Amino acid sequence: MSENNQRSRGKFFRKPKKKTLGIIGIAAILGALAYMASGTGLVEIGGGRNVEFTQLTKDEIPQAIETDVIPEYRDLERALGCLIDGKVYVVVTRGEKPTAGYDLTVEKMKLEKTEGKHNLVVHALFTDPPADTAVSQLITYPYVVAATDLEALPDTIELSVKYAE
Repeated sequence: MSENNQRSRGKFFRKPKKKTLGIIGIAAILGALAYMASGTGLVEIGGGRNVEFTQLTKDEIPQAIETDVIPEYRDLERALGCLIDGKVYVVVTRGEKPTAGYDLTVEKMKLEKTEGKHNLVVHALFTDPPADTAVSQLITYPYVVAATDLEALPDTIELSVKYAE
């Protein structure tokens, strides 16, 4: 190839300057962040929002949860939501246990947006009875109910469990 051909070819296939690549990279990142913030992205910026909640005592639990929800789901280990009188409650169950001494606590809840749907992640701490402690030999069904600040039920609810040491 002649020297003239190389020069003219170089004008059309010139490598972009580093500064141009940096600006394009920043623009791409900002565009991706805007896409995610618009609610159509895969994940919300910041990983979602913490949900305010209050774990209820047994006498504060709405009667509809005690009579309709608990009996149906007490055998399962899961988290589920209930909408009662415009208020969203989260119920966490541990399933059937062979003795007393099993417990659970809701540590936090986080509402995340994934693919346009809202997923509530419920973080719970499960406590088992100590091996060297005498406990009542009766079948139990540990559960907790929490009242949340949510205005509507999420599309899905996920239970994330941590066991106490």
